[in-house]
This record gives sequence, C-alpha cells and structure tokens, in this order.
Amino acid sequence: MDLHFGDSKPTDDERAAVDALLGPPQSAWEGADRTDADLRWARGGREARDRRDLLLPGLHAVNDRVGWISEGALDYLCRRLTVPPAEAYGVATFYAMFSVRPRPSTVLHVCTDLACAAAGAQELCAGVEAGLGPGVHVERGPCLGLCERAPAALAIRAGDPVRTAVSAPATVREAVLAATAPDSAPEEPPAVSAVPQAGDDGLVLLRRVGVVDPASLDDYRAHGGYTALRRAFALGPAGVIREVTDSGLLGRGGAAFPTGRKWQATASQPDRPHYLVCNADESEPGTFKDRVLMEGDPYALVEAMTIAAYAVGAHRGYLYLRGEYPRALHRMHHAVDRARARGLLGDDILGQGYSFDIEIRRGAGAYICGEETALFNSIEGYRGEPRSKPPFPVEKGLFGRPTVENNVETLVNVLPILTMGAPAYAAVGTGGSTGPKLFCVSGSVERPGVYELPFGTTLGELLARAGVRGRLRAVLLGGAAGGFVRPDETDIPLTFEGTRAAGTTLGSGVVMAFDDTVPLPRLLLRIAEFFRDESCGQCVPCRVGTVRQEEALRRITDRTGAAAADDIALLREVGRAMRDASICGLGQTAWNAVESAIDRLGAYE
Repeated sequence: MDLHFGDSKPTDDERAAVDALLGPPQSAWEGADRTDADLRWARGGREARDRRDLLLPGLHAVNDRVGWISEGALDYLCRRLTVPPAEAYGVATFYAMFSVRPRPSTVLHVCTDLACAAAGAQELCAGVEAGLGPGVHVERGPCLGLCERAPAALAIRAGDPVRTAVSAPATVREAVLAATAPDSAPEEPPAVSAVPQAGDDGLVLLRRVGVVDPASLDDYRAHGGYTALRRAFALGPAGVIREVTDSGLLGRGGAAFPTGRKWQATASQPDRPHYLVCNADESEPGTFKDRVLMEGDPYALVEAMTIAAYAVGAHRGYLYLRGEYPRALHRMHHAVDRARARGLLGDDILGQGYSFDIEIRRGAGAYICGEETALFNSIEGYRGEPRSKPPFPVEKGLFGRPTVENNVETLVNVLPILTMGAPAYAAVGTGGSTGPKLFCVSGSVERPGVYELPFGTTLGELLARAGVRGRLRAVLLGGAAGGFVRPDETDIPLTFEGTRAAGTTLGSGVVMAFDDTVPLPRLLLRIAEFFRDESCGQCVPCRVGTVRQEEALRRITDRTGAAAADDIALLREVGRAMRDASICGLGQTAWNAVESAIDRLGAYE
C-alpha cells in the first residue's frame, strides 16, 4: 500500500464530520497532533485498514456537512482509514451525489428521466435555473424514484444536520422554495398516496401501508407483525428454506432467480461468517415500489431480513439504501433502532438464542450499484464496479464471504409465505410465477402508483386500473433496461414466462405508458444518455458501446427512413457487442429498449 498525502488541511467542520463518524484520532498517524511516541512506531494501522468499509459513510459525512469534499477533507479521511488518497479520490468521483469541486451548500436535483421528461422536466429545469441565484447548484440527474408524482426535484442543504426537501409534482415555485427554504417546503404526502388500491381487500404486500403508523412497532405487531418470525423459529433454518423453495418465490429485482436455491446454496457453505445484504438501491428509471414499502411498512423489512438471515446462518445484515430516498432512510433508521431497543434485533432475539443486527449503508447515486457485486464493492469502500463471476456471491460475496443478496420486495414476500404456508402462496399467480407482484405504473395514466396484482394479470387489465390518458403510443416494460410493446400487445400476461415469450421482459415491475404526444426519439436518446452516464467504465464493450449508441441516436433523432438506415445498422452492431461481451447486466441490457422501439414501434420509419 502506497500512501501519498498532500499538504492540504481539513477545515474544522470537515474534521468534526469525520470524527463524529470515526471517533477522535488516537495518534498522529491518523491525524492527531504529533507526539514523540508517534515518531518511533505506528499504532492502529491494522485496525484502521479493517475499517476501509467506512470510506463511503465518511464521504457522506463530509458531503452532508459541507456540501462537497475538499482535498484536505479527503486526505484527513484517508489518514483515519489508512486508505491511499488516489483510491479514495476514485471512490469519491464515482458517485453522482458527491463533488470534489467547490459548489454551493444547497444542491437541487431535478429528475430528467423518462416519466419526468414526459411530464415537462426540461421546462421545470429552465424555470428553476432562471429563478435561483448563485447560492444553489441545480443538478439535472437520473430518476429520483418519485415517478408517480412526476416531475420531481430533491433539495439537499449541507449542514449539521443536513436538510432535505422533496418537491413532487414540482412546479417552478415549489422547487425554488424547496431549495431556498427546505424547512418551509410542504410536507411530502404519505406513502399510501402512491397506492391507488389502498383499502382493497386481498392486498398482501401492501396491506399495512396506510393502515399502520410506520413509526410504531406496537402498531405493526398489532397488525400481524412478527408472526412470521415466530413461525420461522418454530420451523428452524432448514424448514424456512424449504418453505421458501416450495413457494416458488423468484427474485423480484429483475433476474428472477429462485430465492430458495440462493438461500440453500449460501446456508450450505462451510466458510464463515455468512452475510445478508438487502438491495434497496432501486435506481431503475420508473421503479419506486421498494421506496413505498420502506416508507409505509418499514418494520416488515426488518422482520423479513431477520428471517432471511436466520435461514442462511448470518448474524449481520446490511441494508444498502439509495441516497435519493431521505424519508425512507429516516423510517428505516427509526425502525432498526426501535427493533433493537425492543430485543427484536441484537442478541437473543425473542429469547431464541439467535443474534442478528442490521447496518444501514447509504448509496450516493450510482445505478450500477444495483448489481449485487458492485453493491458489495461499494459497501467495502471501493468503486462500485461489478466483479467477474464465478465465484458467485453465495460462495464469495461481501468481504469475500458467502452472502445472500435480495431486494426489498423479494424479502417482504417471505412474510406471507410463512404466515400463509407455501402451498397457499404458490396457489397465487401461475405455475412459473407464483405469488403477488408489485407493479410501478407511471407516465400517461390517470392513477399512477404501485399496484399489487397476482402474476398472470394482463398488461391491459393493469392499464385499465390505472386509466390510460390520451391515445396510447407505447408501453415500456422493465424500465430503461426493459423493452417497449405496442398498444395492440396489451394482452401480454404479466409473468416472467409470459413476457419472455412475447419477446420482452418484466424486469423489476416497471410499466410506463406514453401517449402520442410524447416524442419517442427523444425518449430513446434519454435512455442512451442514461446508460452512458451510468456505465462504470470497467469493460470496453459497455464503456465505448454506450457512448456510440448515444452518438448514433443523437444523429438520427430528427431523421427517418433511408436517412437513418446506416446509423440503425451501426446501432444493431454496437448493441450485439454490448449484449454479448459486457461484464454485467448494464451493458448487456443497454440496447434492449432502443432495439424494441426500432423493431416493434417503428421509431424511425
């Protein structure tokens, strides 16, 4: 390890932010005043290196306090953790929410992704930039996970404490107010406002959203909370895995891998310790179901993580929560703290002799960290770049140990599996796609939000519930990494096997409708811009291919027919190369939506 520190010094605020996280430095080797003893030997180096995983929280601490990360602050954090500054700089510049250049203490993030673009995000940005002075930095960025209330803006004001304000649906006036006076901005509507079916009989995953007080553990338990965990303890770890396997539960993050198989593979590994990671970094444009679950029913996720950890023999879990979700972060911190205080986390949970605890880690704006191995690298304090497989996470995952990684919706499904029983759960949906599914509906619809329906419901039935506005032009399934379908294809059954047979994908459950007033070529260009920005750059097919895809789409945005033919042929060649040779799903799927728009919708005819 080669450490090269500069001469820059941290400010008092920067030093205080780091020390609040790490505690005061113990020697000059990690930033304290030098003493004679420090000149003779180095102390604490091994302990500091073991805390490398605190690099991302440390960067957050400085960025939250000051608004950006100076060279002096980065050097001080590196001394405290014994991390080479060059490596820490690579991590700090990897995430969109950090800045290593001076900027105002208030940043207004305005979403310009698909749902918000269709709802007037460009006009909102222009109005906000004209109405704000130099004291606010306006950041045009990717999806904020508020698609049901598009267009959306998130204001973050650095300080102690950091302040946030959400404006959605945003007007110029409200976005300016959120940025200039975040404490005076209107309060966000409750999570239940994103659930059009609230109050309906038969809801399973969403039944408590809007019914229980999300801050009250007692209210959660009064509505069936911790019944599933008690049954898990009665079944034992092997029994829990058997129930999950028999239920047919497939992962809800897009890959649709059998959850029981993943749990069994991890539990059977002799290497210890085992880890559990909940992936709450839902950054796919159009996806917001996990946010609604965490904001409206946070204790359900705490209970589900405890069950999953018990099944695979893990005693520590990490909840990786995207940085653009301030309310979900607050709710989950409160839920974890209350569960720990009441003996539902920590040692001897429910008197069963089992110990488990959850640590929340905040993302910082990197779509690629939704990929499981990139997420592990991010937690460990490295750039969030995917790892080559094999070895697979069930063998060598977080910190090189066997790890189970599931997203929020997948884990929350475990609760009804244990309370209903595997046969009853498997009877819902279809043979290949069992149980209920959450769909994130946005775009040109009257009632956007999260819908819970059994697998097998058709796309047309879902759109009828949401109420299509205007003349339907196209539907995007699965988000930016998904595919478009035509208005005459709404009889597609919403199952993993049904969408696959139709030549598209269900993905994470995104259903985004666009009427004929939305310029399709502009949407495709925005998708290409998104993938170019979010590519981690590790592998050549994705790093170069996403740029070439955007360049070609920019050239033909306003052209059709023969004028676009050469660039369309180039797009197909680039798309095949990305799909065949990229190291992870980002590059492998970056061409999907564009290809489907060309072939199914005739976007450039």
